[in-house]
Amino acid sequence: GMLHDYLQAYVNKYGFSGYTELRAQQNRNRSVVMLNGSLTANNSGTSRGLSARVVKGGAYGFASATGYGDDLEAIAKVVQTATNNAAFLDRHVQRGKPDFPANAPFTRKDGLELDVPVEQSYLLSIVDELDGYIAERFPKLLSRRIVARVLDMEKLLYTSDGVVSHSYVPRSNVYVFMTTQDADGQPVEHYKVMGGYGNFLNKFPNAEDLFGDLEKQYEQLILKAEGVYAKPGIQTVILDSDLAGILAHEAVGHTVEADFVETGSVGGPMFGKQVASEKVSLVDIAHTAFGKLAPVPVFVDDEGTLAQDQMLIENGILTGYMHNKESALKYGHTPNGNARAFDFSDEPLIRMRNTCILPGNDKLEDMIASVEDGYFFTDMNNGQADSTGEFMFGVPMGYEIKNGKLGRAVKDTTVSGVAFEVLKTADMVSDTVTWTNSGMCGKKQMIPVGMGGPAIKVQINVGGRA
Repeated sequence: GMLHDYLQAYVNKYGFSGYTELRAQQNRNRSVVMLNGSLTANNSGTSRGLSARVVKGGAYGFASATGYGDDLEAIAKVVQTATNNAAFLDRHVQRGKPDFPANAPFTRKDGLELDVPVEQSYLLSIVDELDGYIAERFPKLLSRRIVARVLDMEKLLYTSDGVVSHSYVPRSNVYVFMTTQDADGQPVEHYKVMGGYGNFLNKFPNAEDLFGDLEKQYEQLILKAEGVYAKPGIQTVILDSDLAGILAHEAVGHTVEADFVETGSVGGPMFGKQVASEKVSLVDIAHTAFGKLAPVPVFVDDEGTLAQDQMLIENGILTGYMHNKESALKYGHTPNGNARAFDFSDEPLIRMRNTCILPGNDKLEDMIASVEDGYFFTDMNNGQADSTGEFMFGVPMGYEIKNGKLGRAVKDTTVSGVAFEVLKTADMVSDTVTWTNSGMCGKKQMIPVGMGGPAIKVQINVGGRA
């Protein structure tokens, strides 16, 4: 069930002595995996516990404990350990930093109504029905794999500033992988992810609603199997929203997280400079985008900061960083709620929430029509980038563009470059945004993130075959 609020009674009885964040948290994980009709995984688990973080003179003390209940002494022990740790460090390092400016007290509850219990057997039935449909409709596939995954994160936070936040962020996804072979007998795979923010029953009320998506996915797979290899080298490419989103997240976003800036990322020397074409604006969205909830809505971060959108690039100029309270104080910026922890035993780190290139004024069909000889890349898989903004992403689906028209599908390829150099070539930006609703970002801790964007037309290095 949901987290009962035992922290209120603790705060009433003991109060806080210095700057303190006290958090109870519960993560519920479920997964079901079916490979070619056989169940290969059926897991369900809950991680539940308590943590406290105390700051004294710029020194941080942290402590956590598994389990969470009405035992106020157990809560007091965690807070006391964190307090002792902070005092010990403060004595030894004596940073003598000022306290954080106090937050005005507030109370927020978010998403609690979305906690709708779902049985593991229900996940199983959806996966089983999708598997049956694929087996019957596309019997020639080499293999098929279907995954249902649920991650529900619930946090109850009390801070010494009088901030109280109780949030529930459910995420429900279904992944479908299909593999066939091309004329040379080489395996060709295509996968799709469905779902996103919300409970599993609401996202997937039945399996039939997804049958149309399966048909489309199979059609694309066959086009890909009959497809061609991309030509290598710098090409004119339209990156659809999936790729624009991962570019925004991996190749730009990480370089402008303040902790990465401090350790020497390209985001430092480029601050205030032009890093993209003036058609490109990039924002890390807190919770609401274009009138709808973002994929991972954060209303209050895990330091008790009210979450607001953080502009990163404005009309091509790098204007902002993502901060926690400590880095914001150092840079003289305002923190906008980017301090996030994955589990109860994790300290909050500077993390992205929903990183998105803002829409432009171009129509996708006009963008395609403007390309004489190039590519339209629609899907992405794993990507990597480093602190210079240099990146490489896998492209599992795309199409040639010849004389302004879409041509043959393209086999697996890659795109690479330096983010700011590529973004400077963006001369068209589409007027629609779609989100990737299944992203997990690793940075010491895994955490759910949203990535989104319009389609952007750029010059980029394609790792095709000569």
